[in-house]
Amino acid sequence: MLNQISAQHERRRCAFDPIAEVRDFSSLETMLNKLLRDLPYLVHTNRELGLMLAGKKPLAYFVDGKGCFPQVVCRYMRLFDGHVEARRIVRCDHFSDAAWGTCHHILYALPGEEWRIQAMLDLVLSDDQWSSEQERRQGELLGYADWMNAYWLEQIYRR
Repeated sequence: MLNQISAQHERRRCAFDPIAEVRDFSSLETMLNKLLRDLPYLVHTNRELGLMLAGKKPLAYFVDGKGCFPQVVCRYMRLFDGHVEARRIVRCDHFSDAAWGTCHHILYALPGEEWRIQAMLDLVLSDDQWSSEQERRQGELLGYADWMNAYWLEQIYRR
């Protein structure tokens, strides 16, 4: 998990990089778990499909190196397959080049929310340095409410 987090931050070229500031990765994982547990709202992670089927989440986004998704993530994404076939959810696979290899982006959107797919790809593939504005936009695209995004930004960007 921590290698994926580090790779994601490298890919995003984050202005804020908690990974660079922590030498002990076990303490980083503890910090992230505590932060996520203490949020006053439901985090979508590992709940994407249920939230989408309930109409509460318009977009789900997964990214890793081509052929590098962990088996547990692959099994989870297979749960989306029947809903994609039934056209309750739309799937888009996108590949992009990175200095370290090829990124595989997998996005799922509710019908009528497909515009979010290109908006998310434009956001994460931008050459701009990652900022709080981009973090907020990502949250908006994923279906988090404004107050949730504001709370998240306050937690991760406060110094």
